[in-house]
Amino acid sequence: MLSSVLSPSMMCVDYARFAETLRTFEASGVELLHVDVMDGVFVKNYTLGTDFCRNLRKMTSIPLDLHLMITEPEWKIGWFDVQPGEWVSVHAEATDHLQRALAAVASAGGVPVCALNPATPLSVLDYVLDDIGAVLLMTVNPGFAGQKLIPATLGKIADCRRYLDERGREDIRIEVDGNVSFENAAKMRSAGADAFVAGSSSVFSGPDIAGNIERLRRCAE
Repeated sequence: MLSSVLSPSMMCVDYARFAETLRTFEASGVELLHVDVMDGVFVKNYTLGTDFCRNLRKMTSIPLDLHLMITEPEWKIGWFDVQPGEWVSVHAEATDHLQRALAAVASAGGVPVCALNPATPLSVLDYVLDDIGAVLLMTVNPGFAGQKLIPATLGKIADCRRYLDERGREDIRIEVDGNVSFENAAKMRSAGADAFVAGSSSVFSGPDIAGNIERLRRCAE
């Protein structure tokens, strides 16, 4: 199994402690910073955008993990000035041209990630396995923080890991997003997940960010 990767959700950061939190992430060896981008169309919410991404890169060297919850992402990848090595998730449900969207990410130097909503079948991946570096499995329906885990998604994680392994794609990571609590992270890891979007139920569940990161790493290993 691949080593675990933590991706704290920047939507959950206390802005009064923003710079301090970034320094804590750096000292704790956080691998990615999860940036939720919502357009009010694909999901009924607005969140972080292009200026936020641009300024965040100026403040830290930690690569971004862009989660594009936007319609027709294939035409909008260029807006985000994707940097080499950054992860960029595009939703299969948000485009009629999934391969085009993934190719746009790869062309920009990013790691293409296919995001799937809880009820979206894994068969969507059948013809894009050569185009992705990871799968993002939503364990809640996208759009809002603080939701409870959909229990069936634990089985979906295991099914996805088996699906990838049977096709010789042990290298493709499984990222999970939604109620990644300490308890749930352990279950998700056991099911086959290896990248964890951490929000209000773990990393940001209390003021000791460094301690929460350390605890989540133990749960995710």
